[in-house]
Amino acid sequence: MKVAVLGAGPAGLYFAISMKGRNPAHDITVFERNRPDDTFGWGVVLSAETLDNLAANDAVSADWIREHFAYWDDIAVFHKGVRTVSSGHGFCGIGRKRLLLLLQRRARELGVKLVFETEIDDPKPYMATHDLVVAADGLNSRARAAFADVFKPDIDVRKCKFVWLGTQQKFDDAFTFIFEKTAHGWVWAHAYQFEPETATFIVECSEATWRGFGFEAMSREESIATCERIFARHLGGHRLMSNANHIRGSAWINFPRVLCARWSCRNLVLMGDAAASAHFSIGSGTKLALESAIALADYLHAEPGLAAAFAKYESARRVEVLRLQSAARNSLEWFEEVERYLDLDPVQLNYSLLTRSQRISHENLRLRDPRWLSDAEAWFQRRAGNSDNVRRAPMFAPLRLRDMTVKNRVVVSPMAQYKAVDGCPTDWHFAHYAERAKGGAGMVCIEMTCVSPEGRITPGCTGFYAPEHEAAWRRLVDFVHRETDAKICAQIGHSGPKGSTQLGWQEMDAPLEHGNWPVMAASDVPWSAANQVPRPMDRADMARVRAEFVAAAEMAARCGFDMLEIHAAHGYLLSSFITPLTNRRTDAYGGTLENRLRYPLEVFHDVRAAWPAHKPISMRISATDWVDDEGVTPGEAVEIARLLQAAGVDICDVSAGQTSIRARPVYGRMFQTPFSDRIRNETGMATMAVGNIYEFDHVNSILLAGRADLVCLARPHLADPYWTLHAAVALGDRDTRWPDPYLPGRDQALRLAERTATMGLKV
Repeated sequence: MKVAVLGAGPAGLYFAISMKGRNPAHDITVFERNRPDDTFGWGVVLSAETLDNLAANDAVSADWIREHFAYWDDIAVFHKGVRTVSSGHGFCGIGRKRLLLLLQRRARELGVKLVFETEIDDPKPYMATHDLVVAADGLNSRARAAFADVFKPDIDVRKCKFVWLGTQQKFDDAFTFIFEKTAHGWVWAHAYQFEPETATFIVECSEATWRGFGFEAMSREESIATCERIFARHLGGHRLMSNANHIRGSAWINFPRVLCARWSCRNLVLMGDAAASAHFSIGSGTKLALESAIALADYLHAEPGLAAAFAKYESARRVEVLRLQSAARNSLEWFEEVERYLDLDPVQLNYSLLTRSQRISHENLRLRDPRWLSDAEAWFQRRAGNSDNVRRAPMFAPLRLRDMTVKNRVVVSPMAQYKAVDGCPTDWHFAHYAERAKGGAGMVCIEMTCVSPEGRITPGCTGFYAPEHEAAWRRLVDFVHRETDAKICAQIGHSGPKGSTQLGWQEMDAPLEHGNWPVMAASDVPWSAANQVPRPMDRADMARVRAEFVAAAEMAARCGFDMLEIHAAHGYLLSSFITPLTNRRTDAYGGTLENRLRYPLEVFHDVRAAWPAHKPISMRISATDWVDDEGVTPGEAVEIARLLQAAGVDICDVSAGQTSIRARPVYGRMFQTPFSDRIRNETGMATMAVGNIYEFDHVNSILLAGRADLVCLARPHLADPYWTLHAAVALGDRDTRWPDPYLPGRDQALRLAERTATMGLKV
């Protein structure tokens, strides 16, 4: 096969090596616009897994590369004069120039022709004269641009400015992050050794800080001198260096995240950054490129033709690319918003940084550096009010809200059961909630319980509006308080435009087939074309519903509930006022955010006055409508939380969406936690995180990183009422209280867990 490779970066060279290694008869030429020893980066970071893959693919070049690796185990974070170090991370780095020269040497040894200082602006001539053309020509790929209509590149230029520099200062003991506060804002560096005398030193900052310094008008030399002054105490008198002589100006850029809809066109295929890029903060760009080179070479020799090989290559590698891009997106977004975290305690900042990509979990950190994590857990427990010698996982720390203290941070999230009769909870509800209260969670929150018959979502929804409701709820609350140490929270709400619909296991949010009752909302905007058009509420309606919320709160107080939550999310009545998607009012209750929040706050103030002063109140909000700027955005949710906080709301239950059928949510693990994180760390308000949280590792990571104060789990508690007790066993936590009749079960579970762990160690 006659092959042209466009670009002599790691991807192009390693693909040529991989092809020749499989069949020496291939006629392969690598074309590069620059000289052999030109390079515009400094160090390259690879993982042990990637090194093993390289060794299996081409042992000769892998051995050469290993000889020049710098290895380190630690991550160090400098922040406000404190250096925090954690270990066990296992990095290795090599100079990019060194890597390229080694790969050039191996390619020549195998018979690959290398042609430098040759422009490769247009791939079409190469496609006409070669059987296969591999475009490995980088982030600004001209081959990709030539067939943009086919590849359909999605290029997302990110917020922060960065410049890639080097230094002869030593950073050979740790991958180092340095945060410096300046007169123009925070500036930070990513630094790591890659050769005995040289380290990479990437400087990054926000656009506002970059403009504040005037970097855009500086020469390269002026820019470097400014960075040297910012980081002088970390450079030990050493200079910063640039090797970007080909770039005019100061060489600062914004990172472009690249992902193409397709990776091939006829006999042309994209590879490396030309096809997809991963942010430098997770160090996986070269890993992606090298492993993609191996995969494509494999498929070209295993499949019957180019089309089949390209299809297999793209299908297999896209999964890995998307996985790494997701982690890279989490990481780069953390750095883009890092100023919201820089007032955290150094322990929490370090933990937040380490777990920013969601690739490193709480228990993974325990494997890497058990002593550091144990100290971090002890710090968390001290912050929660425990003594210095308490070393339990964060999920088992108490939390105080007003006079209520929950024993741990796990909440059984509200989950509609649709089993009420005329609003009255039944034996089903008693058994359901009592069982979960026995299951070890710090708090159980009952389903949205409606303030009036017409405020129900479905005929099966519970209520707080009749004497028999109060008797049934009081029976449950008395049991929870008598037999468990869990707290119990009443969530109250009004369905608004989403009322009079079918049970959850029927057609969700669809009108009843018979017996519909009228619905009302902020405006006459129906949930869908199939649903009723709600009556826009007038002032009399608003006063009546406020009174119903107050009566419901008073009933919940008489029942003895420990906390109250007002449901103002998910498109229900109060939510219909908050989101501009459904609030079309032109009076004092529509238009601006303050106006849209006016009625929900009026409800809150009336409820707060009726609810016992020593007991807390939460409000649940939808932090995004998932319709971009047309609805509530995450930024606007921060302002909503500020207004709730100023009004006296004790904690914000941060959910998302379910306000419009137009919503396009982005699902994934802990997918709503970033909204809680943002609200908590930009306002200082306590938050509850919800949304696809299902492992105790998730809970501990969210808490110790400071992304929420309480963590709500729904479906896991449907599958396992004793989820928290089982998590305690898995974590070896002997201080979690079990119900007395269940103590033999606890003892057996702990013995079995210890036996399993011991057998695992022996294996």
